[in-house]
Amino acid sequence: MNDTAPVFTSTPDPDHPGWNRWELVDEGRFLDFLGAVHVRPEPDGKARVRMEPGRRHSNMLNALHGGTVLGFVDVALFAGAETCGAKAAGNGVTLDCNVQFLSPGTLDEPVDAVVEVLRETGRLIFIRGLVEQSHGPVASFSATVRKAGKR
Repeated sequence: MNDTAPVFTSTPDPDHPGWNRWELVDEGRFLDFLGAVHVRPEPDGKARVRMEPGRRHSNMLNALHGGTVLGFVDVALFAGAETCGAKAAGNGVTLDCNVQFLSPGTLDEPVDAVVEVLRETGRLIFIRGLVEQSHGPVASFSATVRKAGKR
């Protein structure tokens, strides 16, 4: 795969009106563990990224596993940043990511990450967001993504 080839696709999902399905071009990677990931722009310039949790995403307390939340946040950085208009975010790498767990996530409803691009430079994207469900915030996060360079 070359540096300009898309790593992800984002296409309208007819089963979820208003949402795009965010998928890897190369199947069989970590993203498949999360299941279907959807994304849509929000009116305030942010992006909303969604996953549907299941039993495989749970901990021994039947809540959303922290590792699932961390993995979802990492995927949401890229899906959200590109949906917000950041260029070539999908081909980048996470330089740092800080997550604060605020409350347990449940398995019986979608989990959303609301993503905001704070600043984009030629090589970096600064992002923050909130993972939420209907009961309120599950986690907050901030991260820096480095766009891929030429190989």
